[in-house]
Amino acid sequence: MDPVWTSNGGGTGPAMQIDKDTIINFLKDQGRHDDAAKAEQELPDHVDHEKQSDLLSRFGIDPAELLAKLPGGLGDKLGGLLGDKK
Repeated sequence: MDPVWTSNGGGTGPAMQIDKDTIINFLKDQGRHDDAAKAEQELPDHVDHEKQSDLLSRFGIDPAELLAKLPGGLGDKLGGLLGDKK
């Protein structure tokens, strides 16, 4: 099974890749089965939530909300990276 997310430590900061199945399940959990079906066809296997935020927004997904739903509360840990101020 693919990981929910992968991190590439290269560059200026870690690049976070979210598994396509995680995004599809996120949409299904919200009852958005039509969007999930479209996402299954259009999304790459892994989505960089920063570089491809426009692709996520096409499906009405807020990257911060998606990350908050990931196992381990990654959204809370990455909030500062997403511009959230707590």
